Amino acid sequence: PAARGESGGGGQKTFRTLLAVPAATTDREERDGEERLAVTHPQPPADTASPVERGIFWSRELEEQVPPGFAAEEAAAWLSAARAARVASLERGGCGRSSNRLARLSDGSRACVRYGINPEQIQGEALSYHLAGVLGMQERLPPMALALVEARGRQWEPVREELRGSHWAEGAVVSLTRWVDNLTAVVAPAPWGAEASAGRRLQPLSAGELVGLPPSQLVELVQWSDLILFDYLTANFDRLVSNLFSLQWDPRVMRRATSNLLRAPDGGLVFMDNEAGLVHGYRLLAMWDPYN
Repeated sequence: PAARGESGGGGQKTFRTLLAVPAATTDREERDGEERLAVTHPQPPADTASPVERGIFWSRELEEQVPPGFAAEEAAAWLSAARAARVASLERGGCGRSSNRLARLSDGSRACVRYGINPEQIQGEALSYHLAGVLGMQERLPPMALALVEARGRQWEPVREELRGSHWAEGAVVSLTRWVDNLTAVVAPAPWGAEASAGRRLQPLSAGELVGLPPSQLVELVQWSDLILFDYLTANFDRLVSNLFSLQWDPRVMRRATSNLLRAPDGGLVFMDNEAGLVHGYRLLAMWDPYN
């Protein structure tokens, strides 16, 4: 719907910074650009507060309402603790594929341990997480660390027997993702669900259409714009794209839960399980890119 603007923390470059008009641009050039934007994105009346600036960027006031997600300091503390902790137990269920496990760590925390069908998936998870950091949206992804499966190593020694039953290869790289409680399902925004069900391409909402929407819906759309750009850059086909693909069998799929996208109790969206991103996604780009 719109690009993300500046946020208060982390010092990361955000979309407004990356897309800002260069300092050398003349006033006339900037005015011309704004006139073109006004034609492309009709603006609301001057006396109506708009959630979008210059037809492109979410307003700072709206961005300030977006739930903070996983703060950089919080994520760094969890990563440090997870790397130092031992795996106290491994349990089946709750973490996706049957090859994955829910780990209880010696510090009392829990983590999803994902064992990829091939190394591309774990590589994609790691690279997607770090790309999110470059884009200034890493707070939407649960903290993630990598680990080597070593049955006789210090980290895995308490669960040696469980490892035998897991059929994980010795020396394989797995990802540890922080477990998050009380997450709920997320359905695509209503206008897109209606468009998709009618067989039309999904269209961005204009600034005029956004005026009058409740703040909670606008805050969610800010996060959806992050998600759409993130999945496009990583070629992740295992989220909204998989829903669009499934329309050929299920015309109501866009009104069902979106894969690998959940909502935290504070309303923040959580981008889960990004194994399809970048490596595996780009290998299958010809198949899935039309949906992007």
